[in-house]
Amino acid sequence: MTPKHTEDAPPPPKKKQRAHPPLTIGWREYVSLPELGLNDFTAKIDTGALTTALHATDIRTYTADNGNVWVQFRPPDLGHEAPEICHARVSDHRKVKNSGGVSEPRYFIRTNLRVEQRVFLVEISLTDRGELKYPMIIGRTALRGHGLVVDCGHSWLTRPKPKKNRSKE
Repeated sequence: MTPKHTEDAPPPPKKKQRAHPPLTIGWREYVSLPELGLNDFTAKIDTGALTTALHATDIRTYTADNGNVWVQFRPPDLGHEAPEICHARVSDHRKVKNSGGVSEPRYFIRTNLRVEQRVFLVEISLTDRGELKYPMIIGRTALRGHGLVVDCGHSWLTRPKPKKNRSKE
């Protein structure tokens, strides 16, 4: 039985309404980082990971004219048109435990992430993921609050993976 509102008691809080219906995504999806010029590449969606990480090498920091610290890095080779070097403002520098449980210092940037037609700001750590299959892992902090539901039993729910050309030439 729901208690009735009286003048002495404040009304119950209203449930926050979603701006759009949930979007179901698989454990692998095509994503883009449009501000970095990195478009349509595969990312692993990992709700077990707290943070989001992007493969980056040759990471160097510099101070811009306005005093802000920026980072330049070599992004993953996506096999299609992508910049050789990316630049982004550093949002943080802190230690993160990698998949092996080893704590390592990482630079973090904030940039827009596009999944399907949804675009939202995320924080991304830069690290060498060269030995891993996916150039980017998207953790639960980036997913939270954007109406994304992960179906861990499926992949490529937002856009089918292109079929390999099996013709013999």
